[in-house]
Amino acid sequence: MKHNTRVTTILVIMFLVTQLIGLFIVSSYSNGLELPFGMEPPEEIEEASLAGGLGSIVTAFVIAVLLFFLLMKINAKTFIKMWYFLVTVLALGLTLFVILDKFGVEMQLVALAIAFPLAFVKIFRRNIYVHNLTELLIYPGIAAVFISFLNNVFGSKVILSIVILLFIISLYDMWAVWHSGFMQKMAEFQMNNLKVFTGFFIPYADKKNKAKIKMLKDKYKGDDEKLEAGFKKEKVKVNLAILGGGDVIFPIITAGLFYQVYGIWSGLLIAGLSTVALSGLFVLAKKGKYYPAMPFITAGLYVGMALSWGLFR
Repeated sequence: MKHNTRVTTILVIMFLVTQLIGLFIVSSYSNGLELPFGMEPPEEIEEASLAGGLGSIVTAFVIAVLLFFLLMKINAKTFIKMWYFLVTVLALGLTLFVILDKFGVEMQLVALAIAFPLAFVKIFRRNIYVHNLTELLIYPGIAAVFISFLNNVFGSKVILSIVILLFIISLYDMWAVWHSGFMQKMAEFQMNNLKVFTGFFIPYADKKNKAKIKMLKDKYKGDDEKLEAGFKKEKVKVNLAILGGGDVIFPIITAGLFYQVYGIWSGLLIAGLSTVALSGLFVLAKKGKYYPAMPFITAGLYVGMALSWGLFR
């Protein structure tokens, strides 16, 4: 097992909770609630061919990856953090808008007013609890926009489109982790340079290092620079359990699309099986090694899709 049982359980639970929140958010936007902040796709978009639509998405994805790689190379930390901040505010706003609507508050500005301080603490104040709490809400909001976009672009072919997209993403994930090492570089850049990570993030340590951490925190309370220097001097070893945002959002998109076509039990089945697949990866993974999560999660999603076609069609 890559991480201890407690940490692995927490990661899996956060993943599953995010899937369930995602289904709740997607169901709300699928049943009459319009996307706020001008996120609704234009009505005049014509349904694209499968090859043309997939080609456009892959091209946009490649451009985004290359742009991020370029920003990493020139160390454009301020620009990237502001970019993260804006995306975080909008994504949180999309989720909070649905929650507020359930309480009869249909105001976009209220959703943004709540999202803004949460995003600020997450990006600029580095609070681990706020970070993971907001991660639970960010991906459902982003997924709702992607689902709306995919429905508009692919129409009746949307299910086939996600089947192919998951395969492409899984291939990319394997290449980026096992061949190029780009995923590791991107994660290290986020954590070491930006002090931000797009995904779930749980630091943990053994008893000896926990005692060192407590001692240093008491000694350098309120001084992050001295605290960080103290960690290096005392050679404090902190393990990190992480799960990237892409590994969380694509299962939500898949479950959401199948919910729209086959109903809630289909969405729940797919969410559950993606969680089982992720759990299997965590159990089989070895310490100190990097693994692409999407191929394993995609396998679970494919099983869920096949069962949905058989049971709910």
